[in-house]
Amino acid sequence: MAAPSMTSLQRVLTTLGHKEPDRVPFFLLLTMHGAMELGVSIQEYFSKAESVALGQLLMRKKYRHDCLYSFFYAAVEFEAWGGNVIYVDDGPPNAGAPFIRKPDDITRLTLPRVKDIPCLIKVLKATQMIKEDIGEEAPIIGVVMSPFSLPVMQMGFFSYIDLIYEQPRLFEQLMKLNQEFCVEWANAQLGAGATAICYFDPLSSPTNVPRELYLKTGFAIAKSTISRIKGPTATHMASGRCLPIAEDLALTGTTAIGVSELEDLEDIKNKCRGRLAVIGNLNGIEMARWDTAQTESAVKKAITKAGPGGGFILSDNHGEIPWQVHEDVLMALSEAVETYGRYPIVPGETV
Repeated sequence: MAAPSMTSLQRVLTTLGHKEPDRVPFFLLLTMHGAMELGVSIQEYFSKAESVALGQLLMRKKYRHDCLYSFFYAAVEFEAWGGNVIYVDDGPPNAGAPFIRKPDDITRLTLPRVKDIPCLIKVLKATQMIKEDIGEEAPIIGVVMSPFSLPVMQMGFFSYIDLIYEQPRLFEQLMKLNQEFCVEWANAQLGAGATAICYFDPLSSPTNVPRELYLKTGFAIAKSTISRIKGPTATHMASGRCLPIAEDLALTGTTAIGVSELEDLEDIKNKCRGRLAVIGNLNGIEMARWDTAQTESAVKKAITKAGPGGGFILSDNHGEIPWQVHEDVLMALSEAVETYGRYPIVPGETV
């Protein structure tokens, strides 16, 4: 006899508790696709909180996924610090030129206050509007960039790496500023109605820095930052690998991790079992080329590897589904989860 259906929030909470819900929850981390739903440009879509709130609600109704994503675009925090954002017609808004042009500029930075920044106020307003509509039926996922990863936009990748190795005093000063901003921004989103915060920290991935450096920098910063965020967090490496530091990530206080497509879900699940929920790891780039059969196969494979025992949320591997992914693929993904994601799931049974 089939178990009664859960709400999306009940499903996700059960999964995060490392138990089996009624079916595998899945997060379609859609941002720009809301503009398609409303028939407007990406720039126009992100110009109004009302548009983003409506887009999120329409997309969840259409694809029946288990979360709402109040994330606008990664560069919104760069914008909050005074940076310029560049819009394109078929991709996410990107950060313009770094505003920290030389290391000494760090000494002149002024900490932005969330309540005074229009682009952040817009995100909070969208979050509030989504919450008013959805209540406790589904989780709302807010987003922050980690204090350790944000400087890639603030000063450029190579200049930032040089700073880490060559100017520890200025690095520490920048981390203190970024940490204060990150904590205030995360807690403001939780206060507006977000259920949890996705802590994007791609620079901490072993794809980008060695574990020895991570333990001295990104790990210590994450541990102290996450402890001050007043709600659950999920750490996401935005396509970067995380298996070599999975045990370290568990010590930061985070609840779940976003997993790279480059890593085996079964290996990750075994390493994280009972300590971290696993989110992933469908290849968002390849997804743009999938047909219905390929989508179904990818969903079945992921569910078979990571679904048994709970603790698994099906999603993409980057934390944002590309604009080029067609709605037919998204619909096929939703239908495949409904077909193959029902518990109990026996390993190997659905392949």
